[in-house]
Amino acid sequence: MCKTHRRWMLGGSLLFNLGLLFFFKYFDFFWEAWGKVFSMVGGRLPDKPFDVLLPVGISFYTFQALGYMLDVYRGKIEPEKNFFRYALFVSFFPQLVAGPIERSDRLLRQIHFIERIDVWNYDNIAHGLMQMVWGLFQKMVIADRVAVIVDTVFGNYYIYGTVPLVIGAVGFALQVYCDFASYSSIAIGAAKVMGFDLMENFDTPYFARSISEFWHRWHISLSSWFRDYVYIPLGGNRCSRLRKYLNLFLTFVVSGFWHGAGWTFLAWGMLHGTYQIVGDLTKGCRQKVNAFLHTKTESFSYKAAQTVITFALVDVAWIFFRAGGIRVSLDYCVRMATKWDPWSLFNEEVYSLGLNRFECNILAAGTAVLLLVDLVRYKKRQTFSEFLAEQCIWFRWGVLLAMLAAILVFGMYGIQFDSKQFIYFQF
Repeated sequence: MCKTHRRWMLGGSLLFNLGLLFFFKYFDFFWEAWGKVFSMVGGRLPDKPFDVLLPVGISFYTFQALGYMLDVYRGKIEPEKNFFRYALFVSFFPQLVAGPIERSDRLLRQIHFIERIDVWNYDNIAHGLMQMVWGLFQKMVIADRVAVIVDTVFGNYYIYGTVPLVIGAVGFALQVYCDFASYSSIAIGAAKVMGFDLMENFDTPYFARSISEFWHRWHISLSSWFRDYVYIPLGGNRCSRLRKYLNLFLTFVVSGFWHGAGWTFLAWGMLHGTYQIVGDLTKGCRQKVNAFLHTKTESFSYKAAQTVITFALVDVAWIFFRAGGIRVSLDYCVRMATKWDPWSLFNEEVYSLGLNRFECNILAAGTAVLLLVDLVRYKKRQTFSEFLAEQCIWFRWGVLLAMLAAILVFGMYGIQFDSKQFIYFQF
C-alpha cells in the first residue's frame, strides 16, 4: 500500500474514532456553548433535538484504539489480521472502562500468544488477588469515606472558612487518588489472575518533588499516551523554547479537555501546563539562588519542602477539577485564603463535615496505611503485591486477613450507603 493511501486510511480512522468521541462526550458542551454565542448576538438555537448518553469509559478504549492505529501507521507493530484478537485488545474487560490505557505492543502481543498463558499459575493468582485486595481497601475504606467530607464541603463551601475548605481540598486529592488507583489496582490484579500483565498506572504521585515528576507518576498510561501521540508529534522539545512551551501547554489543554466537557477541566489542564512552563523558566534562577545560599538540595528538609509545595500546587488544581464551575472554583480558593478560622482545629468543627469522630479515626488509620504502603513503594520500588510476596507466610497472610477484615467491617457499603461509582468512569 502506498504512503498516500496509508495516510488516507489513518485520517479516516482518526476521523471516525474522534468523531464518535466528540459526539458522545462533547456534543452537549458545544451545543450549549454555541447557544450562548447566539444569544449574545440576539439569536437563538433551536431546542436540542435529543439527549446524548455518555458510554462508560469511552475515552479510554477510544484512545487505546487510536494508539493501535498510530503504531501500525508508524510501523511499530504489524497489523493484527485476526478480528477477534483485535476485539479482545480493545474490549479487554479488566481495564475497559477506566484504564490503564494499554499499548498495542504490550497487550496485543500477549493476546497473540494467549494459548501459551498458564491459567492456573499460582504466583499470578496470588499476586493478582493481593493487588485486588489492596485496591478494594483503597476504594471502600478510604476513597468512599473521605468522599462524604468532600461532598459536604464542596456542596456548601460558601459557609465554611479556611480550615474546612483546606480539609475539603486535601480530602479530594486523597479521594481522587485512592479512587482511581484502586480501580487500576483491581484491573491489574484481575488481569494478573488470568495471566496478563498490565502496565502500572500510579507510582506514589504525591511524593513527587515537581509538577513534571508528578506527571511521570500520575496516570502514567495517559500521560505517556499524550507524550507519544500528541506532544512529540507537535515537535516536543526538539524546537525553539517558545514552541516547546506552546507544545507543552497545548498537550495539557487537550489532556484537560479529555477528562471532561467543561471549562473547569480545561482550567485544570491549563493550570498544569502553566505550572510546567513556569517551573522550566525559573529552573536556572532557582539553581543560582540555591548556589548563592549554599542550600543543601540533597537534604531531607529541602526534598520535603519540594514535595509539600508540589502537593499544594496539585491540590489547588484539583479544586477546579472537582468544583462545579470556574466561578465556584475561584470563590472556593478566595475563601480558603481569606476566611481564617484556626479555632476550627480545636472546637471539633471537623466532626460536623459528614463524619463523626469514630469515622474520622477510621479514615485517619486508613490514610496512615496508604502512606506506609506508598512509602515502601517509593523506597523499595515494589508494588504492594511484590512486597508482600517477599515476606514470610505469617506476615503475608496477617496483612491480607487484616485488610479483608477492614474492608468487611469498615468498608463503605450496605443498604444505607449511597455507593460511589469510580470517578474516572465518567471519562
